[in-house]
Amino acid sequence: MPEKISIVQIGGSIDRALKGDYKIDVKATLTEAWQLTLKSRVAINLGLLFSLLLGMLVSFVISNYLGGIEAVLADRQASMLVNVVVTIAVWPFIAGVEMMGVLHAVGMKSHVKMTFGFLNRASWIVLCALFTSLLTSIGFQLFVLPGLFLAITLSLTIPLLIEKKMMPIKAVVVSIQALRFQILPLFLLHFILLMSLVMLLFPFALLIETSVAPLGILCFLFGFTYLAPLFYNVKGILYREIFGVSIATDKAIDELERTTNTSVSKSGSDPDDTFTA
Repeated sequence: MPEKISIVQIGGSIDRALKGDYKIDVKATLTEAWQLTLKSRVAINLGLLFSLLLGMLVSFVISNYLGGIEAVLADRQASMLVNVVVTIAVWPFIAGVEMMGVLHAVGMKSHVKMTFGFLNRASWIVLCALFTSLLTSIGFQLFVLPGLFLAITLSLTIPLLIEKKMMPIKAVVVSIQALRFQILPLFLLHFILLMSLVMLLFPFALLIETSVAPLGILCFLFGFTYLAPLFYNVKGILYREIFGVSIATDKAIDELERTTNTSVSKSGSDPDDTFTA
């Protein structure tokens, strides 16, 4: 006899998020994200590797078409065009990597093929990525603080677009409205991750002009295979705690609560709007 499938909501919800009815525990988030990273980092790393190689290939081809890399670097409009084209090419796959972090946060396993799992929403993903990039750039041109605020509050737009099936503009608005309530803890989380990257770059920069430069490169690459999945797992946990995730599962609610370390409740969502665990 097949086990009964139920729809559950793990973590927060849109309504509570828009009221600021959630909390971000920086230490608990980093601890959980690190545990998830130790258990599941291969798929994220492979997805990022594919995206990086694709971005490099597209950038090389477009740069050659525009007269070479030096010509592109010297021409601001050409540089912007290359950035836009790379964004269009890469972000549908980066979105898959982001959703791996969301799945890890709700106790589900990911696979590298998930990198290609959201190409059916590629046009919306690209529009959302371009729009958030434009807003963030405008923010940094105005002043550092508006840029930082927008970079942080827009960080969960892609999961909203995919998991909640929102339109790009709505995902942007909802993300800003919800994340503004906990901007300081969110800033601290991003600052810690940024400082981790700086510390990872330090031995690389120290050894780059020495005879043991390859050792510095290897140390950086090894550390980055942990830091990159940690970053996406942190984003997945934040998305779960702020907006919640609806999944179809045959697991008991108390088992899911133990697995995800957060609240779980039955949901009235349409099964077509959920992930399957």
